[in-house]
Amino acid sequence: MKPKVLVLTTTFPRWKNDIDPPFVYELSKRLAASFEVHVLTPHYPGAKYKEMLGGISVRRFPYFIAPCEKLAGSVGILPTLQRNKFYYLLIPFFLIAQLIFSVIAVRKIRPDVIHAHWIIPQGVVASILQKIFGVPVIVTAHGADVFGLQGKFFRKLKQAALKSACQITVVSKALACQVKSIDSNLPEPIVLPMGVDASLFSLEHASQSIRKKYTIRGPFLLFVGRLTEKKGVIFLIDAMVEVIRLFPDAKLLIIGSGELAPLLQEHAIHLNLSRHVVFLGGISNHILPQYYASADVFIGPSIQIKKGDTEGFGLTFVEAALSGCLVIGTKVGGVEDIVADGKTGFLVQQRNATALAQKLIWMLEHLADLDDVKEKARERCRERFDWEVVSAKYLALFNECINAEKQD
Repeated sequence: MKPKVLVLTTTFPRWKNDIDPPFVYELSKRLAASFEVHVLTPHYPGAKYKEMLGGISVRRFPYFIAPCEKLAGSVGILPTLQRNKFYYLLIPFFLIAQLIFSVIAVRKIRPDVIHAHWIIPQGVVASILQKIFGVPVIVTAHGADVFGLQGKFFRKLKQAALKSACQITVVSKALACQVKSIDSNLPEPIVLPMGVDASLFSLEHASQSIRKKYTIRGPFLLFVGRLTEKKGVIFLIDAMVEVIRLFPDAKLLIIGSGELAPLLQEHAIHLNLSRHVVFLGGISNHILPQYYASADVFIGPSIQIKKGDTEGFGLTFVEAALSGCLVIGTKVGGVEDIVADGKTGFLVQQRNATALAQKLIWMLEHLADLDDVKEKARERCRERFDWEVVSAKYLALFNECINAEKQD
C-alpha cells in the first residue's frame, strides 16, 4: 500500500481550466505516483465539494453559506480581506471549519504525513493535528504568510506552527532568512521552490495569432500576475510612457485580475496609454504558454509594500524564461533566486519607473543580441525548477519524515 499524505491548502484549482495558481495541484499530482494524496481545501461557489482530480482525492470543506464562501480563491485571502471588510466576519467560521474537517480527515484517512501550505492558517491547524494524532508535519511557506503577517500575535502563531514541524520548506532564500528571524531555535528551513512543467512552457507554443489579435506591430511586452499592490504594476505602466516615445508600436498585455484592476486601468487611460496597455483579465492556465512564448519581454515589477509583504518566489518568471522570453524584475523577495542580473535576465531597483523604462528601452534596442541570455535562463530554470526535479526532492523529504516517525 502507498503511504498517505494529507495536503492542507487554501490555493487549489476550483474547477478545470481555472485561473488560480495551480502549483499545489501540480506538486500533489506528481506525488500521487508514490503516495495516496488527499487534499483538503476551502469550498468556493460553483466548485465541487468532493472529486478525484489527477489521481488526487479532493475535499472542499464548507464554512458558511455557499454563495459567500469566497474568502479563499480567485485573488487570495489577504487581498480579499483588503477589498471587502465583510470577509473578516467569515474568518472565525473559516478557521473552525478548517480545524473540524482536518480532524475528521485525519481520523478517516490516517495519513502518514501532513503537508501544510502556508504557515497561517494551515501550519497552525497542522500543528494542532500533530499534537493530537502525532502525525509528522511538513510546513511550506510561500511568502505572504511570512512577509505579510507581522506583529507579536502573528509571530507567536508562526512560532507555534513551525515548532511542531518535522521539516520547514520555503520557496526562496529571502524567505528562509525571514523564517529564521521568527525563532532562532527552529529547524533550518529548506529552500525548495514550487515548480513549472518545462515541457508545457517552451518556445514551441509561440503564436502569431496573438500578435494579430491584439494588433501588435512592434515589441510585445507582457505581465502575468494578480493585480495587487505588491506586484508593482503601476510602476510598469508609468515606465511605458518613456518606452513608447522610442518604440511607438510597443504594446503591453497585462494578464491577471485583482482588486487594483480598475485603478490601474484608469491610470493607463490618464496617461493616454489605452492603445499601448491592454488589460486581458484572468486567463486559464492552459492558454498562458502561448502568450509567454509569443512575447519579447516579460516584466515583473514587484515591490515590498508598507506591511512588509513582497514576492515570495515568482513562478511567472520561470514560466516566461522557459518559454524563451527575456525577463526583467526587481531586487525584492525571491526574484533574485530566479534572475541573475545580466546573465539570465535583468534586475532594477523597486518602485523606480525611470530605471525600469531605461532598462526596457535598452533591452528592446538589443533584442537581437540577447539570445545567449535567454538560453542561459532556460537552462537554469530547467535544471532548478522543472517539476520533475522539484517533486523528486519533495518525495525524498516526505519519506524522510515518515521514516523518522517510524524510528521514534
